[in-house]
Amino acid sequence: MTPSSNRPTYYEELRQKGYSRRDFMKFCTTIAAYMGLQASGAAQVAEALKSNSRVPVIWMHFQECTCCSESFIRSSHPIVADVILDKISLDYTETLMAASGHQAEAAMRKTMEEFPGEYVLCVEGSVPVYEDGVYCCIGGRSAVDILQETAAGAKAIIGWGSCACNGCVQAAKPNPTGATPIHKLVKGKPIIKVPGCPPIGEVMAGVLVHLVTFGRIPELDRIGRPKAFYSKRVHDTCYRRPFYDAGLFVESFDDENAQKGYCLYKVGCRGPMTYNACGVTKWNNGTSFPIQSGHGCIGCSEENFWDNGPFYRRITNFPGFGIESNADKIGAAGAGITVAGIAAHAIGTNLRKKKLIDGLIAEGKESDQALS
Repeated sequence: MTPSSNRPTYYEELRQKGYSRRDFMKFCTTIAAYMGLQASGAAQVAEALKSNSRVPVIWMHFQECTCCSESFIRSSHPIVADVILDKISLDYTETLMAASGHQAEAAMRKTMEEFPGEYVLCVEGSVPVYEDGVYCCIGGRSAVDILQETAAGAKAIIGWGSCACNGCVQAAKPNPTGATPIHKLVKGKPIIKVPGCPPIGEVMAGVLVHLVTFGRIPELDRIGRPKAFYSKRVHDTCYRRPFYDAGLFVESFDDENAQKGYCLYKVGCRGPMTYNACGVTKWNNGTSFPIQSGHGCIGCSEENFWDNGPFYRRITNFPGFGIESNADKIGAAGAGITVAGIAAHAIGTNLRKKKLIDGLIAEGKESDQALS
């Protein structure tokens, strides 16, 4: 997207807000790292933000608690909230924009009319469909109607948080309002899911910056999440993982093992089956994440996580983990694997020695035959 007379570039907005070029480059480097780009990625981000006009954004709030916006404005770099989100709010976001009522609706309609096929639609919250959508209405219109209208002219749609991506607690059984995630109501549009309750602010910023930098949606996993942020399990990057591998677990939240920081798997942690960047990026300026705060992962970035069983009941078996499939046996299994490894090494060594000896014997026989 090229600059236009009535829409300044992101870099121009930054300078007007008083940020230095050094601040700008630090932001670009930080976001590029979060996006998993190579060293040259920071230069790509910088060039895009210097050259491209601000992408028009409509940010809708439906059936949710606004925790996604709260997470976003508490991201680690001030530019994320102070510039990106601030400038987004000039288009439309019910939570942060100064306008209200008819003025707010006029701002949304103006964006839709002036930038058809160019604006990005961000949706925070699920959409209730029972009783003609009466459970969530804005300005006398149902969330279903508003979603369909705003999605029609959108370049891409981003579902912020688990409410928009999988329905979250509103869609938990028996789901009395018919809470429905966005991808089940909108067809024919690129949809990026950014689940979490809430998602991480830097992840949200990274998705928006990717759209600006490359002009396309990021690479997604099989259920529509950006691979840059959802390709690894929380378990893989958890600082408690060594305790898991060693078979050292918290048995109850108030026991001695909890004070020692042992693995929380036995008290219900879903880290081994949850894909997210929690252990790497964390929340609130990189301060912490649930496991670091002493609470197990509840799997909030996975589909139907509210109905996947009690949060404080461990999952005794899960696929694809070999000896890690059962935490009760992991210590013994680990010891067994160690013994088996030693035995295998010994057997392999003996076989190699036997082969060498057999070779020497054969060479000796050939020498004897040649001499005779």
